[in-house]
Amino acid sequence: MDKSVKLTEGNISKALIKLALPIMATSFVQVAYNMTDMIWLGRVGTKAVAASGTAGFFTWFASALFMIPKIGAEVGVAQSFGREDMDSARKFASNTLKLSVLIALIYSLILIIFRHQIIGFFKLGDAEVITMAIDYLLIISYGLVFYFVNPVFSGIFNGAGDSTTPFKINSIGLITNMILDPLMIMGIGPFPEMGVKGAAWATVIAQTIVTVIFVLFSNKKNQLFKDLNIVKIPFDKDCVKTIFKLGLPSSVQQGIFAGIGMILARIIAQWGPTPVAVQKVGNQIESISWMTASGFSTAISAFIGQNYGADKWDRIRKGYKKGLQIVGTIGLFSTIVLIFGANPLFRFFIPDDLEALRIGVRYLRILGVSEILMTFEIASRGAFNGIGKTIPPSIVGVVFNALRIPMALVFSSTFLGLDGIWWSISISSALKGLVLTIWYIVVLKKVPYMEARFDASIESE
Repeated sequence: MDKSVKLTEGNISKALIKLALPIMATSFVQVAYNMTDMIWLGRVGTKAVAASGTAGFFTWFASALFMIPKIGAEVGVAQSFGREDMDSARKFASNTLKLSVLIALIYSLILIIFRHQIIGFFKLGDAEVITMAIDYLLIISYGLVFYFVNPVFSGIFNGAGDSTTPFKINSIGLITNMILDPLMIMGIGPFPEMGVKGAAWATVIAQTIVTVIFVLFSNKKNQLFKDLNIVKIPFDKDCVKTIFKLGLPSSVQQGIFAGIGMILARIIAQWGPTPVAVQKVGNQIESISWMTASGFSTAISAFIGQNYGADKWDRIRKGYKKGLQIVGTIGLFSTIVLIFGANPLFRFFIPDDLEALRIGVRYLRILGVSEILMTFEIASRGAFNGIGKTIPPSIVGVVFNALRIPMALVFSSTFLGLDGIWWSISISSALKGLVLTIWYIVVLKKVPYMEARFDASIESE
């Protein structure tokens, strides 16, 4: 049964929430993947967490690469639906999926060949952690093609207004991962004790299952994929150009963000492997809020994309305002939870390391200060994507994320020490939200009138 939804009419709040809830749930599924790994690896030891966290930077960088076809799918399909152009929507679906596979294969090959040099960049200084990190990276690289394809499938469905199907399918992968993690990490039942390797294999198997289900469901149940032979249809030059135009700015931003994260991790490693593990766990805890906001960001992108295609600017303004109100509430709640619940939250993941707990509590409380503006930044990014203007979020993201490095070096060299690095992250997040929100409000006031004048000048000619 086709569940695509028109977002160009009806109650705005209801449409946003109905679309966003399954997307948020899908985001939680991704968070839960990583959290499940952290929970069980935390029982193995802080070194295991540090190893997976170090290698995890390269799956983070992978998310920057698949952002190109993912954003292209979400925005391209959404705007095609707004124009009621199914041929164009199918073209975006085909090209984004094939592009994701191609990029994944190239990236995987690079990671496999240069895995020793890649992990060596961090200068971890602990032979055991280095070996575990290399093992984890190698195994994850074998399954990266599925890690790339699944978000693009989700983006296609989200752009068509069907966010429920990706949630259900990704949930099956999460359940698989949750079952396999303890079995393969701790060596329960027929499985040998594999530690970090077990966490990696559990993730690869789960992601593979999700891809298989997406393919089977798409071919049988969804109108968008009707008569669509992805393998036989060649790349469309104009479509690929549009996909890169839509997705590349966000991809560059995410890639630079990941690169900056790697540099910060190298700075943090000066204090030993424990702070590296703390940042990995703390980032997963904090990711609950930004993944929730990202769910609304995707909903806002699809909503605004369809209304942009239908040229309904009044609904775009109202939809953005409603979106900010919702994510602001999420940000406020996150601030309260991270500041006042830091101790029990972190203790749940690493219960037996008092030094890690002390550092982790400080990390969560400092990051909690910026949660509201951080959610504004994510929502505004989706709003910009919806009108096809993906460069402003990238400019803001790149500039303020890059500031983290000098800020971290300066702050950490003072009496703040390690806390100075956490403050550099929090302050830059707040600035991104403030600047991007103001920028979108200004653009929103000007764009429709600028386009109207442009159209009038063409008609007069």
